[in-house]
Amino acid sequence: MQAAQLVEAGDAVLLDVREPDEWRFVRAPAATHIPMRQVGAALDQLPAGPTIACICHVGGRSAVVADALEANGYDAVNVVGGMDAWEAAGLPVERG
Repeated sequence: MQAAQLVEAGDAVLLDVREPDEWRFVRAPAATHIPMRQVGAALDQLPAGPTIACICHVGGRSAVVADALEANGYDAVNVVGGMDAWEAAGLPVERG
Protein backbone atom coordinates (compact mmCIF):
# COMPACT_ATOMS: atom_id res chain seq x y z
CA MET A 1 0.00 0.00 0.00
CA GLN A 2 1.63 3.20 -1.22
CA ALA A 3 0.26 5.45 1.56
CA ALA A 4 1.61 3.16 4.26
CA GLN A 5 5.03 3.18 2.62
CA LEU A 6 4.99 7.00 2.53
CA VAL A 7 4.00 7.16 6.20
CA GLU A 8 6.59 4.59 7.27
CA ALA A 9 9.31 6.43 5.34
CA GLY A 10 8.37 9.74 6.97
CA ASP A 11 7.32 11.18 3.61
CA ALA A 12 3.65 11.53 4.65
CA VAL A 13 1.48 11.90 7.70
CA LEU A 14 -1.73 9.93 8.12
CA LEU A 15 -4.96 11.87 8.74
CA ASP A 16 -7.97 9.80 9.83
CA VAL A 17 -11.20 11.67 8.97
CA ARG A 18 -13.70 9.15 10.38
CA GLU A 19 -16.19 9.80 13.15
CA PRO A 20 -15.06 9.39 16.78
CA ASP A 21 -16.90 6.07 17.27
CA GLU A 22 -15.15 4.61 14.21
CA TRP A 23 -11.80 5.91 15.48
CA ARG A 24 -12.31 4.31 18.89
CA PHE A 25 -13.14 0.95 17.31
CA VAL A 26 -9.98 0.62 15.16
CA ARG A 27 -7.27 2.99 13.99
CA ALA A 28 -3.77 3.12 12.58
CA PRO A 29 -1.35 3.95 15.43
CA ALA A 30 0.43 6.67 13.45
CA ALA A 31 -2.76 8.52 12.49
CA THR A 32 -3.91 11.95 13.60
CA HIS A 33 -7.68 12.06 14.06
CA ILE A 34 -9.74 15.00 12.81
CA PRO A 35 -13.30 14.07 11.76
CA MET A 36 -14.23 15.10 8.21
CA ARG A 37 -16.75 17.72 9.36
CA GLN A 38 -14.03 19.44 11.42
CA VAL A 39 -11.14 19.47 8.96
CA GLY A 40 -11.99 22.87 7.46
CA ALA A 41 -11.99 24.52 10.87
CA ALA A 42 -8.85 22.68 11.96
CA LEU A 43 -6.46 23.42 9.10
CA ASP A 44 -3.99 24.87 11.60
CA GLN A 45 -4.02 21.52 13.44
CA LEU A 46 -3.11 19.43 10.41
CA PRO A 47 0.01 17.40 10.97
CA ALA A 48 3.16 18.74 9.40
CA GLY A 49 4.56 16.74 6.55
CA PRO A 50 5.24 16.86 2.87
CA THR A 51 2.11 14.82 2.09
CA ILE A 52 -1.11 14.25 4.01
CA ALA A 53 -2.48 10.75 3.44
CA CYS A 54 -6.21 10.87 4.23
CA ILE A 55 -7.95 7.73 5.43
CA CYS A 56 -11.54 6.80 6.36
CA HIS A 57 -13.43 3.51 6.45
CA VAL A 58 -13.40 2.59 2.75
CA GLY A 59 -11.98 5.67 1.00
CA GLY A 60 -14.98 7.83 0.07
CA ARG A 61 -14.84 10.52 2.73
CA SER A 62 -11.07 10.63 2.70
CA ALA A 63 -11.12 11.19 -1.08
CA VAL A 64 -13.33 14.25 -0.57
CA VAL A 65 -11.02 15.59 2.15
CA ALA A 66 -7.89 14.93 0.08
CA ASP A 67 -9.43 16.81 -2.88
CA ALA A 68 -10.40 19.74 -0.62
CA LEU A 69 -6.93 19.88 0.91
CA GLU A 70 -5.35 19.82 -2.55
CA ALA A 71 -7.64 22.70 -3.60
CA ASN A 72 -6.30 24.63 -0.59
CA GLY A 73 -2.65 24.11 -1.48
CA TYR A 74 -1.84 20.99 0.55
CA ASP A 75 -0.12 17.95 -0.91
CA ALA A 76 -2.75 15.31 -0.08
CA VAL A 77 -3.55 11.78 -1.22
CA ASN A 78 -6.39 9.39 -0.51
CA VAL A 79 -5.79 5.99 1.04
CA VAL A 80 -7.79 3.93 -1.46
CA GLY A 81 -9.82 1.29 0.34
CA GLY A 82 -9.48 3.07 3.69
CA MET A 83 -9.05 1.22 6.97
CA ASP A 84 -10.55 -1.90 5.39
CA ALA A 85 -7.63 -2.05 2.95
CA TRP A 86 -5.15 -0.98 5.65
CA GLU A 87 -6.17 -3.90 7.88
CA ALA A 88 -6.39 -6.36 4.97
CA ALA A 89 -2.79 -5.48 4.07
CA GLY A 90 -1.72 -6.52 7.57
CA LEU A 91 -0.67 -3.01 8.55
CA PRO A 92 -0.60 -2.07 12.25
CA VAL A 93 -3.87 -1.20 13.97
CA GLU A 94 -5.00 -0.39 17.49
CA ARG A 95 -8.42 -1.33 18.85
CA GLY A 96 -10.61 -0.02 21.65
